[in-house]
Amino acid sequence: MKLISSLILIVLILTSCKEETLFIPKPATYLRPVLPKHTYIKYNDECPYTLSLPKIFKIKKISSEDGLTCHKDIELGPLNGIIHFSYIYMNEPLATYVNFTNNQIDNHKIKATNINDYTIINESSSVYCTFFELQGNVASPFQFYITDSVSNFVRGVVYFNSTPNYDSLKPSLDYLKTDLKHMITNFKWK
Repeated sequence: MKLISSLILIVLILTSCKEETLFIPKPATYLRPVLPKHTYIKYNDECPYTLSLPKIFKIKKISSEDGLTCHKDIELGPLNGIIHFSYIYMNEPLATYVNFTNNQIDNHKIKATNINDYTIINESSSVYCTFFELQGNVASPFQFYITDSVSNFVRGVVYFNSTPNYDSLKPSLDYLKTDLKHMITNFKWK
């Protein structure tokens, strides 16, 4: 009887001392989008500029009462977003339009963790651009303006059709940044 009691005690001690597995929850992950190779086409209409856009983008003109507008919504295809592309013939000083754009970017400072701006200049074509990259969970991760500094001004604002989550959008943002820089460096006034 003593032997059986000792064996049961040993078995209980050995089984009660087993290592317990600690479960650690994994952080949320996001699917990486499969995006096509960057290929571009020229876009030319009655507006005073020409664009070189990715084939995956689709232009949707915004109509006005008089039917004469060069404002466009550029749909980003599989990126599930849009560029609001607004053309203005300047009848105010250039500073008015630049300050308006800067004020709109300032509205994002609450959510932005960083704002980088780049100047892109093509003097031979009179194309002067400031490109803003807003990092963090902002509504508009890219904004830019292009001007000839005399009479023409274009403003672009990018929006995605999703909740702004910088981490999950990062692959799409990197892809789109390449396309936006191509579009701006190949932009021409007529």
